[in-house]
Formats: sequence, structure tokens, C-alpha cells
Amino acid sequence: MNDFSQNALELHTWKLTLAYDGTDFRGWQVQPGLPTVQGELQAALGRITGETPLPQGSGRTDAGVHALAQVASFQLKAPIPPENLHRALNRTLPSSIRILETKTVRSTFHARHSARAKTYEYRVFRGEICSPFLARYVYPCPWQMDVEILQACARMFEGEHDFLSFAATDPDITNRSLAASPEADPAEETSAIRTIYSSTWEQWPDEAGDQLVYRVRGNGFLHHMVRNLVGTMLDAGRGLIRAEEIPAILAARSRSVAGPTAPARGLFLCSVEYDENDFRHKADMNSYVVLDKDHI
Repeated sequence: MNDFSQNALELHTWKLTLAYDGTDFRGWQVQPGLPTVQGELQAALGRITGETPLPQGSGRTDAGVHALAQVASFQLKAPIPPENLHRALNRTLPSSIRILETKTVRSTFHARHSARAKTYEYRVFRGEICSPFLARYVYPCPWQMDVEILQACARMFEGEHDFLSFAATDPDITNRSLAASPEADPAEETSAIRTIYSSTWEQWPDEAGDQLVYRVRGNGFLHHMVRNLVGTMLDAGRGLIRAEEIPAILAARSRSVAGPTAPARGLFLCSVEYDENDFRHKADMNSYVVLDKDHI
């Protein structure tokens, strides 16, 4: 067996960074008969390479949630130059999903398990009339809002806490997660303890009306956690609850004591952070073949 044939049988681990408009998808996680980002990416890989690995995402964004820089990992036998796979994927994926970066990495890399931190952003529109060209990406809130109270609430979430009060109340979530990702750690799925490194609100001036933007960076997030934090803080900003109640809500470890779940359309996964040692920056370009011109 020559060197090329031997190399062609090896599995290459890939890291993709992608952006998507989540409006028309039922979330990241593949679901039979429903449009999902993971399902579209798997199908595109199949059309290009003839292989259909299930790409593992850094997190399973919900239906309607968007991503500015989601990360996915998978393995392929096909020896394809990264720039060719990048170009081919963007040609075959729907326009609501764009690949931003494509690279090979160490075999131990996993988009979710290797992640060190994530940053999410939630956008709230403050004008009287929300443009139809913006409505898919913001939560319109015309009520009077005390931004100082929002900031005070946000700071209370920084540090390590048990966020069970802000987790989705779905008794089947662990079973569904393990079914879709057999290598998942049950302890990781069920623990509600997370560390929030920064939590703050920003004001973005806009000619149609200001936007309030919540940015939160942490080592991990529970199902619906960011949207539940936002819903609770907006209740405080409107005066429906007091900011001083936040510590008691955290301590209660009960979803029923926290505020409502903010709509999915305002939420964006902004970035995922990794240890650079997880990446292999120099690829053996002699092992690659060029795809058929009909695919690239």
C-alpha cells in the first residue's frame, strides 16, 4: 500500500466555525423530518464527501436561536484541503448557514468537551415600532426600563452559582441529549453549577430606537439559561420584582421562582473559546486531494 492510500484511510478531525440565522430551524440538534442546523451540515458533508459523520456542536442552540460563531467538530476519511471543503460547504448549504473557517485539528479535539468558555448575546429592541427587517433578531420591549437595575442584576450572576432556578424544566432533556450524543457525560448534563466570568448590559443607539444588549461569558450554560436570566432581569427592570430578590431566586433552585423565558429570536451564540494546544496548525498538504470541480 503506497503512502497516499495509507493516508486516505486515516480519519482527519475537523473544526468548523459557522454562523447561522436560526429563525427557520428547529435548533441545532438533528430531529427526524425537521430542519436543523446539524442535520443540514451532515447532509452537506454527505453530498460532498460521501461520508455522513454527525457534527458535534459546542452547544445545542434552541429553535430560533442564532449563532455568530458556533463551532462544530467531526471526522472524515476523505483527504480534502480545508479551503476546498470550506468552499464546497458554502456552495451546498442553505444561505442561512455560512461556514466562516475550516481547519484540521488534533484528534482529541471535541467542539463541546474541549470548550473553555462561551459568550452569548441577547438583544432587546426599545423603540416603538420594530422594523420587519430587524424583528427576527430582537425582542421588542416598549415598556419603561431601568437600565441601572438591569446592570445590578447582571452583576449578581457573576461567579460560580447553582443556576437550577434558571434551567428549563424538562425532565426528558438528559435522555434526549444522551440519545443524540452517546459520548455525553450524564453528570455534565445534570449539574446546574456554572461559572459566569462576566455579565453586563450595553446600550446600542439605533436610528429606529435603542437596543439593550445583554452579554454573558461563562464556562457553560444550561438549557434556556440565558433566556431565563434575561426574562428575570427584564422583570426587575420593569419593577415587577426587586433586584435584591436575585440571590434568593438563585438559592431557591426552583424554576418557578424566576422570571419568564425570553423569546429565542433575540439570542445569539457569539463565540466559543478553546485552548490553542487543542489545534494542529500545520497540515500535511501532500496528503490532500482536490474535489471534483462540480462540488467546489
